[in-house]
Order: sequence, then structure tokens, then C-alpha cells
Amino acid sequence: MLDIKFVRENPEALDAAMANRQGSWDRERFFALDEERRSVIAEVEDLQATRNAESKKIGVLMKEGKRDEAEAAKDAVRQVNEKIEVLGARRAELDAEVSDFMARIPNIPADVTPVGKDENENPERRRVGEPRDFAAEGFEPKAHWDLGVETGILDFDRGAKLSGARFTVLSGAGATLDRALQNFFLNTHISRGFAEFIPPVIVNREIMYGTGQLPKFEDDAYHTGEDQFLIPTAEVALTNLHAGEVLDASQLPLRYTAGTPCFREEAGSAGRDTRGIIRQHQFTKVEMVKFAKPEESDDELESMVAEAEFILQQLGLPYRVISLCTGDLGFSARQTYDIEVWLPSYNAYKEISSCSNCGDFQARRANIKYRDPENFKGQRFVHTLNGSGLPTGRTMAAIMENYQNADGSITVPEVLRPYMGGIERIEPLA
Repeated sequence: MLDIKFVRENPEALDAAMANRQGSWDRERFFALDEERRSVIAEVEDLQATRNAESKKIGVLMKEGKRDEAEAAKDAVRQVNEKIEVLGARRAELDAEVSDFMARIPNIPADVTPVGKDENENPERRRVGEPRDFAAEGFEPKAHWDLGVETGILDFDRGAKLSGARFTVLSGAGATLDRALQNFFLNTHISRGFAEFIPPVIVNREIMYGTGQLPKFEDDAYHTGEDQFLIPTAEVALTNLHAGEVLDASQLPLRYTAGTPCFREEAGSAGRDTRGIIRQHQFTKVEMVKFAKPEESDDELESMVAEAEFILQQLGLPYRVISLCTGDLGFSARQTYDIEVWLPSYNAYKEISSCSNCGDFQARRANIKYRDPENFKGQRFVHTLNGSGLPTGRTMAAIMENYQNADGSITVPEVLRPYMGGIERIEPLA
């Protein structure tokens, strides 16, 4: 969340930031709550001072034998305590209201984040690789949902039978390919300096709150109980590994990775990419998370994007990198790059990785700080970053469509063959 002191002292800056995000914030309500809360705190402090003074009188009066005056002082203390108790209850209410209010304000975009209304105004940074010219090869490419059925590696009907819409059963070479991709992603990241974790996929409410999923996006999450949720991404668990901790500057940057199943209800996404395995309720994804010093986080974002790009380059998949504009920026992010892979079925690039610098926004919510006694006194919030590196389902769809052959078979990228027992092609069913 944002620093309440910053919000209090810079409301115009917040007005501009929220307008750039195509939103707004309730300035009047914030200042009304904040003013009442500060007034209550001041009144309690005055009453406590009065109570302390009256309490000191009691002993003196008793020693002097002035019992009536001492009893009056005791009565005054009781009345003050009653007032403090009432104000204390109101203070607790106001604290909760202010906390909830602050928790719903999105991050302020970084200065380098382009200003724009929506996804149509996201500037492209670069393209790598050329989409395959299937017409020159003399055949019309098929969508991965058709290829998956014809090769027997994707079973949408049984997925729906088991769990409902947007669930898919992977079988045979499809299951092997999904597992191969996860191992390839993880091994690549580990070899390039990331530490691997296997976190729980069920987390508590405060953990979802720490990364910004709650309270705003509770309807998109899968509940396993009143205060527990299935993770929508390993970012939630990895970032909160250090919740409530103070790290040492010499440890930073920390670079973590994990491959986990992910679960998203996506209540507001009906009708979007519902065919195939692009948008599933359950999917496997390898995530990257970083903890960095504020002055190093921009460079760490660039290297995280390069890490995801390296994976796509090894797979030989054409892609492009775009910067998300302010109107398309995620709730917790201050700057984001999306990497979009070419999908022939869409005749367009589709998101396969999103890499974000959240600044101290998540660290403030999860209370993750660091100390650097050589450069400053006390403690400061770290910057957190996260990015997909990569989801196996969307990568599988991209491989199926970009590596398909005229006879309906799918060539396995060379880099994956050692992970698939040497399989070079996935053949259509007889």
C-alpha cells in the first residue's frame, strides 16, 4: 500500500496518478477519516495526561488527610478512563476504516511508465523472431485446441466432466510436455542465479493481502475456507516468505523461483479466451520473484524481462515486448513489461509473461524491510518484483501452433527433447 504520510501531504500527486490509471480516489473521505482519527488520538493523549495528573494528586491528598478531595480526584480519574475507553473503541474503528481505505488504492505508476488509457495504448519496445509463413509452406495452420484433440494430448471434454468449464486433462505426450516445460524453466532459472522453492498452494488471508490480491480481488480467488485461499500465482507465497522480516543489505538482491499449480476464479473474465488452454482456472506456472534495494530495482526489472525472453529464445518462439501504460497497469505494479508470444490461431501476439516492479507497495503491506547501516540508520522497505517465467499451458499452446506440421504432427523444440525422453514429434492419432 501507499505511505499514508505521502498521501496526506501529496493529494494532488495522487489525483494525477489515479487519473492516469483511469480511476480516482475519494479524497474527501480520506481527509475526513484521517482528521477524525488524528483528533481522537490527540484527545486521548490529553485525557491520559489529565488522568496522570489526577492520579498523582490522589496520593498527595490521601497523605494530607483530604479524603473528600481524594475521592473527587478518584471520581475524575474514573470519568476520564470511561472517556478514554469510548475513544479507544472509536480509534479502533477509524484505524480499520483507514486501513481498508488505503488497502484499496492502487500503486502510483513510475515516472517511466507511459501514460495511456488502456491496452490499445501500450507502446511496443521490440520484436524478436519472425512469425512462420504457413501459406508459403502450403497449408493452413490449426489452432492448438484442434491440434490437441487430434493428437490426443488435450482432453477438454473429460476436463469439463471432472471439474467444469476451463479445466483440461493433459494426457500422454501432452502431460510429458507440460512437465518438461516446467523442468526446463526451473533448471534454466536455477542455473542463472535463482533459488528454487516449493511453497504451499494454500495460503492465509494475510498472505493474499500482502501482495495485493485482497481485498480488491477476492472474487477472483478460490476459497478453501473462510480465511484460506488457493494461490493465483507463486508470487503470493514467494513474496511473503519474508513477511514481517528485516533483511540485510548484503543479502540483496534475492532472486527466487517456484513452479506451482495456480488457481484463478476470474469472475469478471467471461467470454475471454475461453477456447483452448490460454485462460484456465487451473494451470501450472513457473514464477520469478525478487527482493531488491530501491536504487537497484529498475535494473532488476530489466534483467527479469531478459530472463523470460531468454526462455522464449531457447524455444525459438517469436515474441514482442510491450510496456503497459498507466491505464492498463496492474493494481500493485508501478511499472510492467508484458511479453507476448505469437499465436497463429489469433493471428496476433498474446501475453505469456508479465514482469513488474512493485516498488515498496507490497513490502509495506507485508512489512518487509532491510537494514544497511553503512548507508543509513534504521530500516527501510525493500522493493519487490515478480514475473512469469513461464506458464506451461500458454507456452505449450504456442509450441503446438508454431511447431505444427502439414501432416498434423507437432515438432518438439530441440531444447525440450532431453526432458521428454528424446521424443522429437508428437504424432496425430491414427
